[in-house]
Amino acid sequence: MRFVRSLRFLAASIVTASMLISSSGAIAGAWPNRTIKLVVPFPPGGAADTVARVYADKLSETLKQPVVIENKAGAGTAIAAEAVAGADPDGYTLSLAPAGQLTILPHINKEIRYNPFTSFAPVSNLATVPYVLAASPDTPVSTAKELVAAANKDPGKLTYSSCGPGTLCHLSGELFQSQTGTKLLHVPFKGSAPAVNALLGNVVNLSFDTLTVLAPQIRDGKVKGLLVTSRERSPQLPDVPTAAEAGVSDFVVDSWFGLVAPAGTPADIIERLNAEIVRIGAQPDVRARLEAQGLLVTTSTPEGFLDIIKADYGRWGKLIKDSGVEVF
Repeated sequence: MRFVRSLRFLAASIVTASMLISSSGAIAGAWPNRTIKLVVPFPPGGAADTVARVYADKLSETLKQPVVIENKAGAGTAIAAEAVAGADPDGYTLSLAPAGQLTILPHINKEIRYNPFTSFAPVSNLATVPYVLAASPDTPVSTAKELVAAANKDPGKLTYSSCGPGTLCHLSGELFQSQTGTKLLHVPFKGSAPAVNALLGNVVNLSFDTLTVLAPQIRDGKVKGLLVTSRERSPQLPDVPTAAEAGVSDFVVDSWFGLVAPAGTPADIIERLNAEIVRIGAQPDVRARLEAQGLLVTTSTPEGFLDIIKADYGRWGKLIKDSGVEVF
């Protein structure tokens, strides 16, 4: 009788375990079953917003759930990063992470409440884009050499706008000064749109921003393109020289935009998201849409994206230390 009871208990245990495994699989398989939020740390209109909307549209189709954009600008992208870092790790909050958010801001703002390596789960790199240095219509320079001469004549007088403190727009300006021995005055804004509007309105003399943002203004003759930070000229701006051609050595800046989730997001969700992102990035229409804006699709594995973050974290950290960028 005792043997029979033992068999019954064992059978019941097996059934219970099977039910739990089945239930767990059903729960995991249910993702996603509601709207997914994709946080973008800039206002609408910039390169980050462009990348986010292209991928969000495609993810909505492939995941069969809406993927909605939430623009959350401010504090050099820290506001968005902190919001995502503190969100539930359930796959329903994602973030478009620009390079500056994960590799620059942690070096210069000791008040931020996130860690680039422990607060997020990398999903994939999405796209890269070079930067452009442009001058306002009334600024009396048309080349980088003329700019360097003018800046050396009146150190600290010429101003440059950026899309926010601690962003790659900002650090591009710092790197330019480091490579040319010049002194410019940084004027930060909350996003690319107001930064470029300041340039168009002659409020500032210069601006460092992505090719996506500045190429249309340069092509329309509204501002003057002085150089691009890629190793080769951009098809979007064939008449604008590279930094090397303009006489500024070692000034190569390729910004990237990646996708991250809160740390602790289940591995199967990260794997599913990565697979979908890689599949989307390979689609000809996606590549065409982004390339038309000067962006290059650069999807990766989660591990490959983490390697990129680590490398750029070290690069920009050294520049910040050597150049003495103030912590705020």
